[in-house]
Amino acid sequence: MEGADLAVKVLSTWLTLVVGLIVLPSAFGLSLGISEFYMKILVKTLEWATLRIEKGAPNESVLKNSASVGIIQRDESPMEKGLSGLRGRVFELSDVFYFSKKGLEAIVEDEVTQRFSSEELVSWNLLTRTNVNFQYISPKLTMVWVLGVLIRYCFLLPLRVTLAFIGISLLIIGTTLVGQLPDSRIKNWLSELVHLTCCRICVRSLSGTIHYHNKQYRPQKGGICVANHTSPIDVLILTTDGCYAMVGQVHGGLMGIIQRAMVKACPHVWFERSEMKDRHLVTKRLREHVADKKKLPILIFPEGTCINNTSVMMFKKGSFEIGGTIYPVAIKYNPQFGDAFWNSSKYGMVSYLLRIMTSWAIVCDVWYMPPMTREEGEDAVQFANRVKSAIAVQGGLTELPWDGGLKRAKVKDTFKEEQQKNYSKMIVGNGSPNLELD
Repeated sequence: MEGADLAVKVLSTWLTLVVGLIVLPSAFGLSLGISEFYMKILVKTLEWATLRIEKGAPNESVLKNSASVGIIQRDESPMEKGLSGLRGRVFELSDVFYFSKKGLEAIVEDEVTQRFSSEELVSWNLLTRTNVNFQYISPKLTMVWVLGVLIRYCFLLPLRVTLAFIGISLLIIGTTLVGQLPDSRIKNWLSELVHLTCCRICVRSLSGTIHYHNKQYRPQKGGICVANHTSPIDVLILTTDGCYAMVGQVHGGLMGIIQRAMVKACPHVWFERSEMKDRHLVTKRLREHVADKKKLPILIFPEGTCINNTSVMMFKKGSFEIGGTIYPVAIKYNPQFGDAFWNSSKYGMVSYLLRIMTSWAIVCDVWYMPPMTREEGEDAVQFANRVKSAIAVQGGLTELPWDGGLKRAKVKDTFKEEQQKNYSKMIVGNGSPNLELD
């Protein structure tokens, strides 16, 4: 009995401290300065570790910096320009060398598949993953690394699991209770309060530090919020500063329980798997939502999959056929403190959550951008590309034309046929629409 009493006292003390020092302040959007103090110590520690490694292994430091810019140096000029500089408008056998070169470049380091793996680090962050196998290891550095493992797994992980459990439980209970109320302004206000409070608690469970910029451009009701996609926690990051109507597929398990509870309190748009294949039905439901200016802005990730925080890939045009005002948002994580990217083809949701909950912290910047509307004569694809370019420039991300679906699918034949058509135009003498030949 004494052991049981002691366990109860320890658990009650633990919960009291967690609720009093973290849950309550985060529920009111306040901070006691604990996170700021933790981040200062963390930054100093990582700076010390970086200097220690560079002093002990200067040669490897050079390799480390060179690895971050790529393995090979590419010629980014288009095919038309590359070939036109070599010859006229006739076929020559030497053209084979140009295509062979491009093929070897793609094999060694293509610009697509590397976007579906973790971002390369500039310097080691005292976590397991790094892009350089350092030969130099000092006793002090080893001691700091071991101490970091103990802190992350023995203190931070239990703390974060506790906060996540509290946040998810309150979200399910709160939205279920609010969902019983009749539609009114009070219900909408309570729903937004529950979502904001619970998401803030969940962000604290990741030691999240978020910097919001240009808050005057935050998405408004009746609009569509469009953002680049790195991780499932993108939703938490954005909902901490404002409420959105989510759009997604119906899931089972714990995620399904959360979805069913949330939709009772807020008009989220969930689709069955069979409905997701019907593009016209999805577009119709989204248009009906946007037409009601009293409803929360829709949150959509047009890439359709998670990209590794270095680039923005093709935006699906369906989100831009709905109409209404688009509110672009750029999200950029700092990989030095933790890898937020979710490689869904390698890690399940549980493994992914374990990885980010045992990282140092999740630090990111969020830029709200001026609203954008479809211009006269502009089709959905052109509008999507314009929004994508704006997000890429604001977030300091590389803009790529490739479909994120290539993570699990092969390249479409249309991409190959387009290159073949461009080459054939040069051969028959029609030239290229993007290049004027002398």
